[in-house]
Amino acid sequence: MRKDVKIGLVTSNENKFIELKEIARKFNIELELLKGEKVEIQSNNLEEISKTSAYLAYLTFKQPLIVDDSGLFIEALNNFPGPYTSYVKNTIGLKGILKLLEGVKNRSAYFVTVLTFIDGKTIRTFEGRIKGVISEEMRGNFGFGFDPIFIPEGESRTFAEMTLEEKNKYSHRSKAFAKFADFLNSYLENIES
Repeated sequence: MRKDVKIGLVTSNENKFIELKEIARKFNIELELLKGEKVEIQSNNLEEISKTSAYLAYLTFKQPLIVDDSGLFIEALNNFPGPYTSYVKNTIGLKGILKLLEGVKNRSAYFVTVLTFIDGKTIRTFEGRIKGVISEEMRGNFGFGFDPIFIPEGESRTFAEMTLEEKNKYSHRSKAFAKFADFLNSYLENIES
């Protein structure tokens, strides 16, 4: 990947920007924070939310950009909160999720990120997914969102007990971004040839 690749990231979540900027660096992509509230439609479909948000952001910023929409899907709760993860975090919070799971043996869950790229000619989505379980209690001081209660498959620690570098080895966001970086490299080569 060329060193001069710069892509805008539309988010109002500073933690998400820090995490994605670290991931992007490994692919020699520089992310520029495009501040503004991401317009988010109400939908049960993360891809639809991400694509629509990217399109609306492109109308505002008129430059190549990415938008990320993520959700936590808990099997015992019929995949709730899913696309409503941010709303649930801001209302009942992590304690509320743990309360809903009191006495529940099946704590299987997965995180999904849908990252959408748009540049005015092309709009593409990239999905990253990580399986895991919901812990019995909040653990760790790193990360954000549901990191203190999510344990990725193959680990005994929550995301919040890991450094950012450790988390990015597993995370749904890093998996989606890796797919995007592969696409972007090919896409730029085709434009230049």
